[in-house]
Parts: sequence; structure tokens; C-alpha cells
Amino acid sequence: MEEKDVRELRESIQKEIQEAMKEENALATSQKEILILAIYAAEIMVRNGSETYRVEDTILRICKSEGLDYVEALVTPTGILVSIDQSHSSQHHMLTFNKRIQHRQINLEKVSEVNDFSRRFVVKEMSVEEGMKRLREIDNKKPPYRISVQALFGGVASGFFVLLIGANFMEFLTALLSTILMTFVLGVLIKRELSYFFAHLTGGMIAASLAILASNLHPDIRVNIVIIGGIMVMVPGVAITNGLRDTVAGDLMSGIIRGVEALVIAVSIAFGVGFVLNVWNVAQRFL
Repeated sequence: MEEKDVRELRESIQKEIQEAMKEENALATSQKEILILAIYAAEIMVRNGSETYRVEDTILRICKSEGLDYVEALVTPTGILVSIDQSHSSQHHMLTFNKRIQHRQINLEKVSEVNDFSRRFVVKEMSVEEGMKRLREIDNKKPPYRISVQALFGGVASGFFVLLIGANFMEFLTALLSTILMTFVLGVLIKRELSYFFAHLTGGMIAASLAILASNLHPDIRVNIVIIGGIMVMVPGVAITNGLRDTVAGDLMSGIIRGVEALVIAVSIAFGVGFVLNVWNVAQRFL
């Protein structure tokens, strides 16, 4: 072959290699964008109290709707791990991403909105860019009710609950007012990202302290009734329910984590109430 032909062949090969590299980079970029979108949707759901199976199903649907045949997701209340690839791609195209979840709350409205988003995304009603924009809107959405409103209706729920266990009018009123104050303080502490243990410990101490104070101001008020009403709004019902649901479904790691979370909250409430009652019993000896 002449030198000119060799040079042309070399240039042709280099051009093909460059085009292949561009296609490979474009493929990797596209996969990364889809992976980030799926992880973000899953993060919002986990941070707002969704069940494990629902989060994993959302990840699978989003990724497979974009042509990714290989999708593996491992979701726990404290972290998300996802790996993706295309069946026709070589092994080095596989992408893996993990996300640490540090703070959680209960906001089922956001879980419902992400569910609705995933259904719309799967049927191609929006692009990846539009999907990211929609997820940011959901994530940045403020809670539908202010802390003061949550405290008010928490107090109402507590007041009517103590009526079911035989409370009189004064106990109803005391439980209502004390729970409003306790729920407001608890909401502020959680909003400032204080650990669940210390936040619920403080809530238990407030509930017991107000119950003791009220019982000393009015003889018809029983301490135990008011305390029961106050701590009912702190009982981790969603954590217990989701923990049992995950365990039954075979997600043992998530079930154990949620069970431990519920246990820690219950222990913190009991410790806060018990500490105040013990201090009051000791103080009574000197009064």
C-alpha cells in the first residue's frame, strides 16, 4: 500500500474510534442522568415515610422505561443503592450510585406526588430534564400545614382520645392544652433536625411535667390520663406499620431498621416520662 493509502486508513480508523468514544460517552451520560433521576425520586420517598417495596418499584419502573434492562435496587430507611446497565452493553458500562439518608419525616403527600410523577414519566409525558424539575418542585414544597396547625389538631385528637378511656371534662381540657404545647415544641425540635431520641425525650418530659402541674392545681385531674393523652400523638405508628409491612414482604433489613427506630422512639418517650415522675416522687418527700 502506498503511504497515502496508509495515512487515509489510519485517519479513518481514528475517526471511527472517536465516533465510538462519543457514542459511548453519550450513552454513559444518558444512563447517569436516568440514574440520578431515579435516585432523587427514591430519596424523596424514603425521606417522607414511604414503604421499601414502593421505592424499589419506582426505581425499577423509571429506569426500565428508558431502556435499561438491568436494574438492581437496594433500599433501606438509611440508604439507597442502585446499579444499572443495558443488556447489549459491555460490563464496564454498568453504573452504581448510593445515597445516604440522614433525616426522615412523615409526609405522605410527597410520596403520593412522586408516585404520580413516576406514572407520568413512564408513559413518556415528560423528559428527563422536565422530570428533574418536577422532582425539585415536590422536594422543595412546604408542608401543607404549619406547626401551629399540627399542634392544634394534635391537641384535639389527644383530648378526644382521653375521653374514650374515661376522662372527665377537666382531664379532657388539660390533655388538649398540654398536647398542643408539647406537639408544638416537638415539631420545632424535629424541624431543627434534633435527633429523634432527644426530641421525643423532651416531648415525654413536657407531657409528664404538665400533667403533674395540672393535677396539683385541680384535684379532679388524674396524672396518668393526661400523660397517656399526651404521648399518644408521639407513638411511632407509621414506623411500626411500615416495619411490619417490610418484614412480611421479605425486606428484612428495612423491617429491622424501622423496628429499631420505633423502639428507640418508644424508649425515649418512656424515659422522659419516667424521669419526670421519679423526680416528682422524690420531691414530694421534701414538700
